[in-house]
Amino acid sequence: MVKVLIVEDSRTKSQYLEYIFSRDNDIEVIGCVTNGKLAIDFIEKNKPDIITMDIEMPVMDGIETTKHIMSTNPIPIIIVTSRKECYNISTTMDALAFGAISVVDQPYGFQHPSQDSTANKLVSLVKALSKIKVVKRRPSTMLGVSSQYYDSSTFSELNMKEIPPIKKFVNRKLIAIGVSSGGPQVLTKIFSGITKKFPYPILIVQHITEGFLPNMVNWLNSIVNIDVVVGNNNEYLEPGKVYFAPDNYQMGVRFDKIKLVQCGNKERICPSVDYLFMNLASGGYAKEEIISIILTGMGSDGAIGVKALKDSGAITVAQDKESSLVFGMPSEAIKMGGVEYILNIEQITNLLTEIEKKMNYG
Repeated sequence: MVKVLIVEDSRTKSQYLEYIFSRDNDIEVIGCVTNGKLAIDFIEKNKPDIITMDIEMPVMDGIETTKHIMSTNPIPIIIVTSRKECYNISTTMDALAFGAISVVDQPYGFQHPSQDSTANKLVSLVKALSKIKVVKRRPSTMLGVSSQYYDSSTFSELNMKEIPPIKKFVNRKLIAIGVSSGGPQVLTKIFSGITKKFPYPILIVQHITEGFLPNMVNWLNSIVNIDVVVGNNNEYLEPGKVYFAPDNYQMGVRFDKIKLVQCGNKERICPSVDYLFMNLASGGYAKEEIISIILTGMGSDGAIGVKALKDSGAITVAQDKESSLVFGMPSEAIKMGGVEYILNIEQITNLLTEIEKKMNYG
């Protein structure tokens, strides 16, 4: 049974969320409170498996509450708020930086044609994310956001892992990345050491709430020194540029151009990491030209594609457990036998930095 605490100052919205969760036999709402201070008092005496958190509330808002909970008594938190707040770039990044696992918009209400689908999506997300074991956060500032997903006691152990020789990663042609929960901050970190002089294009499939990607791209452009865009169909790939798969499209590559395919109703994951990786494994690149990286995220998307890439001769990298917010996607890729190197986020960052230095300056 998944125990949920609802933190929402609107009684109407709180009751609606409670109604949505009550329809699932595997979820129990153990509390409903109207501000962050009451939420903190509640979890001192009770232990929810997951918290749904509003942002704008009296006494203590959702951002400050998330920051406090994740630094004292960590519990998985999903920000559930209005569409206006959900797509506010500062609000969403603050929430994720302080430890929220996901930011989603409020499900549509009664009479709306998408009411059932949005409600079911939230229920599924709550059940899945409630299983995540979160750690106490000690936020450090890097480019204005938190850059740590693990406490400082583990950091020295992470640095003991050996980085593969840089010569294996130079003279390639393309980097492909798959990422989900925890992606915005991890991507900020790994892009922190590279610039527009980076020698390869970087293609990314990021699982994120529909409609949020353009704001995330704008946010990344404001704090990193490499160009970041949402990919367009038939756009030529350029070195020193990052291309995200757009909402509702699968992304592949053909003849050095992005090829987008609109997703059908039956596709479970869109955009899909597996689609990109499988396309590259079977497409017009020689085996030694591709580097693939699978980062923090929930689920198994990318595992099959990583294995196909490794079998074709590509270099494959997975983020390690200690530095992943959610060790789902990397773990499944490792279990599948498709990962050549398992690295922490500092090592992946250093790897990209060294690629740029080696290719530009020898």
